Amino acid sequence: MTKPAALSTRVLLVCAAIGVATGLIGGIEGWLTIPVLATVPFLYGFLLGVHVLPGIIAQELFRAPWVALLTHVLAALVGCAIAPVYAPQFLGTALLFGGIQEGIAAAFRYRAWAWWRYLLSALAIGGVIAVVVWMAADLSTLPPWARVIYVSLSLLGPVVWTMVGLAIGHSLERAGVAPRRRVAR
Repeated sequence: MTKPAALSTRVLLVCAAIGVATGLIGGIEGWLTIPVLATVPFLYGFLLGVHVLPGIIAQELFRAPWVALLTHVLAALVGCAIAPVYAPQFLGTALLFGGIQEGIAAAFRYRAWAWWRYLLSALAIGGVIAVVVWMAADLSTLPPWARVIYVSLSLLGPVVWTMVGLAIGHSLERAGVAPRRRVAR
């Protein structure tokens, strides 16, 4: 029996559905950016972490190459429809976050799918977010305690959203959305 293509019609359709659902969330996050930065700016990095969801859910379901990047791009396109003013940010974030998730999965040759592997990509993305938030919010002007909170929440956001994504992916797998995997003996 031949091995099915990694991006079969089923995979593409499920990635599209994940992209639509997470793109809606990303579009809402886009519209929340200005109010959050104006009222509780230290939460911005945590909020930005929601953009890890498309790739994490897709990778948890299919454990295959390219599903994270594909789902991120589809989610970005949906986010662009919801909040067109943020289109360049959505597309850039999709390529960056999806690329990091794919890169870390590729570094493990698409064979390590334990929670800790997802945590590595979440921390890498959190590091990127922390740097971006540092520059965007000009944290050097804030007191040290505020800097610590900003950076901590920027690192914590992708980790928390990754755990949420893993739970969603696991639930979808139990519901039969992804093909059953053979247990290695």
